[in-house]
Amino acid sequence: MIVVKDPQVIYEDNHLLLLNKPSGWLVQGDKTGDKTLTDWGREYIKKKYNKPGEVFLHPTHRLDRPVSGITVFARTSKALERMNKLFRDDNIQKTYLAVVKGKPENDHGKLIHWLYKDGQKNLVKAYKKPMGSAKEAELDYELLGNEDKHSLLKVMPKTGRSHQIRVQLASMKTSIKGDLKYGYPEANPDKSIHLHAFQISFVHPVKKESVTFTCTPKWREFKHQIDGLDR
Repeated sequence: MIVVKDPQVIYEDNHLLLLNKPSGWLVQGDKTGDKTLTDWGREYIKKKYNKPGEVFLHPTHRLDRPVSGITVFARTSKALERMNKLFRDDNIQKTYLAVVKGKPENDHGKLIHWLYKDGQKNLVKAYKKPMGSAKEAELDYELLGNEDKHSLLKVMPKTGRSHQIRVQLASMKTSIKGDLKYGYPEANPDKSIHLHAFQISFVHPVKKESVTFTCTPKWREFKHQIDGLDR
């Protein structure tokens, strides 16, 4: 049984709603029919502001179901259009935290692969050179700590491919803790994986101000290092 906690509001204004997505929640619906983070957000706005009719709320990006952390929603069509452009133009800076098996050979580095997704198996393969319809993916990583056969990594993706961080870190033989799909030997008890969308920075789509939002994971592992990132 998966115990799923409720989402938390990180930030809201008339244009955006940022939520801390717990592991186990879908951002948008799939064939399971399970309640989604989008559903929760619409219910939250409808109740808080006593809004009649259907609430406009759309995700501007997605996190995999077992991943936790910051998720950005647009509350207006104007905000959605402008946020989509920011993502298309790579004008969004995202930082993730990951607890991985072992330790990377280098304390920091850049990973470039070409990723191909098998839609039927929901599995992504990483290649070191262009391959058919595979899409280029790039990320930077930095080692923040190492203890008890695990490492804490800060990961800065430069592209937003499906399962990108999971498969690229696995390519270094450093699979994310709990991620059976990409080589970690055992599941976490709650079926989560230790990958968390920690920070996001962009220019507000309407206010035109530079904004940065941070949300720390509640992991037992590397708690001291993670708490220090907020200072």
